[in-house]
Amino acid sequence: MPTETLETLEQVVDRELGRRSFLKLTGLGVFTVAAASLPAALEAAKPQVAVKRRYGMVIDLQRCVNCKACTVACKLENKTPPGVAYNPVIEEEIGEFPYVQRRWFPKPCFHCDNPPCTKVCPVTATYKRPEDGIVIVDYDACIGCRYCITACPYGARYFDFGDNYPAQETEYGQVPSPEFHGEYGVRREGKSPVGNVRKCTFCLHLQDADGRYTRPPACAETCMAKAIHFGDFAPQADGSCVVHQGCNLKQLLVERKWIRLKEELGTEPSVYYVL
Repeated sequence: MPTETLETLEQVVDRELGRRSFLKLTGLGVFTVAAASLPAALEAAKPQVAVKRRYGMVIDLQRCVNCKACTVACKLENKTPPGVAYNPVIEEEIGEFPYVQRRWFPKPCFHCDNPPCTKVCPVTATYKRPEDGIVIVDYDACIGCRYCITACPYGARYFDFGDNYPAQETEYGQVPSPEFHGEYGVRREGKSPVGNVRKCTFCLHLQDADGRYTRPPACAETCMAKAIHFGDFAPQADGSCVVHQGCNLKQLLVERKWIRLKEELGTEPSVYYVL
């Protein structure tokens, strides 16, 4: 492909990354829901920090084999309790017997550019990091009201009710989760994260002091089919992305058809699915 054409295509992708690409998803069986009106008075003030990076994912649906290794790897990495799965694989069966098909796709948090969850939090405990676009929850501030769970149109947030797996009573349970800092690493009744809302953080604890990942998030690193690509959508000096085998996320979007879920809601998710 001539260099001139490639540069033009990349410019198109740069422009399209900030636009809505579709109004409905029939192929994946994901249906549109009406956007809830959010009171302007609850919107948290956005810190004025220069954006250094914009982390996101491109998930190849042709490669995904529904092995659920991403779900298991995420639970092991973050030591999530029963009922909390940051990256479940959504499945559906379409058609009528005997002409039926099964479809599936991994569903992490989409780390939206315009996240509705942050606008309803009465204590601004959940917010989007201005330096890299990752949406997180401040467990020191979260009061467990669960407004953000209701506001998220993707069902990507969970409440920690304090349930534990049997292994929690063994020595394994005393190994701190890397997701949390300080005392929160070991689960204690009545202490955070018990009683808080939890969600996918793109394995934020794997970042170094400069905000670069020392290794990809657990789901992307473990995916045996190499269906989950993680990296930085922000322009790099050498044209490459930050992690995951040097994969150029923008190039994937140039070469393949892609969609984002429920774009008509204006959330601008940072997770793309290539078809």
